[in-house]
Amino acid sequence: MKVFPILLLLSCISINCIAQDAALEKQELFIAQLINQQVKQQISIQNSVSSILTRYPEQVESVLNVALSTYPEEYRQIMLGALRAEPVLACDVIEILLNANVATSEEIIQIVVEAEPAYAQEIINTAILHKPDEIEHIVRVAISTEPLHSTSILNKTMVSFPEKMLSILAGIIKALPEQVVVWVKSSLKLFPEHSEQIVKTAVNSSHSAHTRDIINAAIHAGYDEQLVMSAALAGGAKIEEIARQ
Repeated sequence: MKVFPILLLLSCISINCIAQDAALEKQELFIAQLINQQVKQQISIQNSVSSILTRYPEQVESVLNVALSTYPEEYRQIMLGALRAEPVLACDVIEILLNANVATSEEIIQIVVEAEPAYAQEIINTAILHKPDEIEHIVRVAISTEPLHSTSILNKTMVSFPEKMLSILAGIIKALPEQVVVWVKSSLKLFPEHSEQIVKTAVNSSHSAHTRDIINAAIHAGYDEQLVMSAALAGGAKIEEIARQ
């Protein structure tokens, strides 16, 4: 007797899933027809995506998936069209494009940050969550594209992903190498217990011309000179570089 209610429940769940799939398929067919109709009327794919999402912003996933599957080589225009319609969709755009694998993550991040620099922090966070192994490249590209708020981005990203702190530091140094002392000071302030790793990473990620400046920044911040120099050597510094005053 107990089996029947369970079977009935499973049947209802199955019917509900089928109905949802059918509704999604119908919705995507409608979107595909809209896009194709507009393209046939000589409306660019960017303008087509923009106009559809202006009317149906809640359909961003369906619209982008349909557009990308139909015109994968036009991914840049599709992205720009979505962002022009609703800038707040920047994180959704990043997530969908990264999953679509139509371009490198670096190129996708550059396009979105360039189009919507006000959302740079949110874009970085979203990209890191989806591509944690590429965090150094993500930070480098995002900061290179939007250097204006780099210090704020460094601090917030390190706080959000403390376990990736050294990769974040390496990425921002490679984006803006001339400001390495600023990045070292900020990192030491946030993670004083990791001073040796910070110095080692900074030296390893920088040009040798900055080695002494990195060492001095750590010493002036109150860290033991011998430990700092040892960390610099571990990062690839040469004896003559750390001895230079």
